Amino acid sequence: MGILDLFLQSSSSISLLGALLVLLLIYLISSSSFSSHNEGKEPPGPRPLPILGNLLQLDLEKPYNTLLKLSKTYGSVFTVYFGPQKVVVLAGYKTVKEALVNHAEEFGDRGAVQIVEDFNSGHGVLWSNGESWKEMRRFALTNLRDFGMGKKASEDKIIEECEHLLEVFRKFKGKAFDTSQPMNYAVSNIICSIVYGSRFEYDDPEFTSLVDRTNINIQLVGSPSVQVYNMFPWIGKLISVKKEVVAIGVANKEQNLQLFGRLKETLNPQMCRGFVDAFLVRKQNLEESGISNSYFHDHNLMQTVINLFAAGTDTTATTLRWGLLFMAKNPKIQDQVREEVSREIGSRNVQAEDRRNLPFTDAVIHETQRLASILPIAVPHKTSQDITFQGHFIKKGTTVFPLLTSVLHDESEWERPHSFYPAHFLDKDGKFVKRDAFMPFSAGRRVCLGESLARMELFLFFTTLLQHFRFTPPPGVSEDELDLTPRVGFTLSPSPHKLCAVAVCEQ
Repeated sequence: MGILDLFLQSSSSISLLGALLVLLLIYLISSSSFSSHNEGKEPPGPRPLPILGNLLQLDLEKPYNTLLKLSKTYGSVFTVYFGPQKVVVLAGYKTVKEALVNHAEEFGDRGAVQIVEDFNSGHGVLWSNGESWKEMRRFALTNLRDFGMGKKASEDKIIEECEHLLEVFRKFKGKAFDTSQPMNYAVSNIICSIVYGSRFEYDDPEFTSLVDRTNINIQLVGSPSVQVYNMFPWIGKLISVKKEVVAIGVANKEQNLQLFGRLKETLNPQMCRGFVDAFLVRKQNLEESGISNSYFHDHNLMQTVINLFAAGTDTTATTLRWGLLFMAKNPKIQDQVREEVSREIGSRNVQAEDRRNLPFTDAVIHETQRLASILPIAVPHKTSQDITFQGHFIKKGTTVFPLLTSVLHDESEWERPHSFYPAHFLDKDGKFVKRDAFMPFSAGRRVCLGESLARMELFLFFTTLLQHFRFTPPPGVSEDELDLTPRVGFTLSPSPHKLCAVAVCEQ
C-alpha cells in the first residue's frame, strides 16, 4: 500500500486535502482579481493569499508595526488584505494630510468594523455615515460647546476634579500605586458632567463599573482574537473574547438606560443639565411637531453617548498616564517642568491661561502625545467615491487606514522621532512652536470632536499633578527599568506599572 493510499484512509486527511484543493481552485480563479496591483492602477502591496489575504504577514498584536515596515517597501500609499478585506494604508505626514485635509470629502466616510457593527448598526457619532452622522456630529459639537467644552465652564469642572484626584494621590503617602483607575475616573468625570450633567464619586459602583468596563472593552476590541473575528465573522461563536465584548456592551447599554430614565424623570426643558437632556428635549420637540422620522431617536442617543463616554475617557486618561511614566523615566525633564510651574504659578490653582507662560511644560505634554501615539491607526476611513490619489486608483467604498503613528514618528518631520525630546516643540529662545506633523487627533472631516476639551484636560491635569508631586519609580526600580512597551488594545496604553507620587512638602 502506497503512502498516498495510507494518507487517504484518514477521513480528517481527506477533509484537509479537499480543503486545500478548494483553496487552490479559488486561488487560480481569483488570483487576477485579488491581485493588489490590478494592472498597475491600484496601490501596490504584498500579494495576498485567497481568503487569508496578508494575514500570515501581519502582527495582530501590533499591526501598525507591520504596516510601517510595509510602507518602507511599497511606499506611502499601499494595499494590504486583512483576510478578504482590502485596505488601503496611508503613511507619512504629507500623504495623510493630503488625503484627510486636501481630499477630505473623498476620504471622509467611516469604514466598517464587524465588532462595532454588531452594536452600532450605523448609529452614533463615531462610526456612522451619511446624513445621520452629519446631524449627530453637528448636534454633538454645538451642545458640547454649550455645556462648556473648551470654555471657562469646562475649566472650572477640570480644576474641581483636579482637587479630587490630588486627594486620591495623597492617600498613598508616597508609596507605589497603579495610576490607572484614579486617572480614568477623574478624566471620565469631565465628560460625565458634560454628557449627563453631573460628576460621580470615585467609590460609586455604578460609575466605576461603567468606566472599568469601557476601558476593558477598548483593550479587547484591539486584541488579535477580535481582529480575526472582524475578518471572518462566521467564526464568532468560537471566539470567547467576542462573547466578553458583547456582554460588556449589553451591560453598558443597560446602565445607560437607567441613567437616561432618571434624567427623563427630572427633565426640565428650560434648564438642560447636559447633552442627554438637550437630546431628549430636541427629540420631544420634533415629536410634538409631528416629525417622527428624524435622526433624534433612542438608538442614536444611546450610541452617541457611548461614543462620547468611551472617547472622552480612554484617550485623555491614557495620555496622562504616559506623561507621568515619561516623567518618572526622565527625572531631569520632570525637574524642568516642576521648576517652570513653581516659578510661574507657585501654589495657586493652575488655569488654562497659564499655558502661554509655561512653554516647556506645554512642549512636554505635546511630546507625550507624539511619542506615545496612543491611536497608531486612525479609526478606519472609507472612500465616498472613486478617486485617483498620488497616481493610484482607489475605488469608492474602499477601507482606508491613515497610519497616524507614521505621521507622529515621521523621520522627515521630527529631529528625534523615536526619543522623548520636548525640544521638538521649542524654538531657539525656548518659546513654544506648533508643528504641522503633530496630528494625534487625526485631521479633516473626522477629526476628534473633543479635541479642545482634551487639550484643556491634558494641560490642567498634568500641570496640577506636577505642581504637587514628584513622580518616581517604585523602590528598587531604576528609571532605566521602567517599561515603555505599550499594552495591546485599540489604543496604546502603558503596560501595567506602579509609580510613587511624592508630595512636594514631603521632599
